[in-house]
Amino acid sequence: MEKIEYKNISVNGINMHVTKIGEGPAVIFVHGFPELWYSWRHQMLYLSNKGYRAIAPNLHGYGDTDCLSEIDSYTTFHIIGDLVALLDVLELEQLSDAASGPISPMDVRRSRDDSDPNDIL
Repeated sequence: MEKIEYKNISVNGINMHVTKIGEGPAVIFVHGFPELWYSWRHQMLYLSNKGYRAIAPNLHGYGDTDCLSEIDSYTTFHIIGDLVALLDVLELEQLSDAASGPISPMDVRRSRDDSDPNDIL
């Protein structure tokens, strides 16, 4: 796909397949079941042309991202942990909600730490 970079990044004990394009405030696209990063390709290209850094990982068990052997490792809590670890590895100080503005990774961490793992999203 035009200009989109593909990388495998070690996060939270797994190798995560991550795609990214553009420069500027970061926007992370998270796919659902049974999709991949590829579901966001058009939005990534659009936002990168509007001055955003678009990032879309494959969650664990999808595409080229490692699968986990324990079924108990596929919870919302673990997904959030992987995404927070990705933010740390990418050294993102803040994310941008393309619709409403900056979001601090600390806000994401707080939602993970202060909530029931099943109520995070």
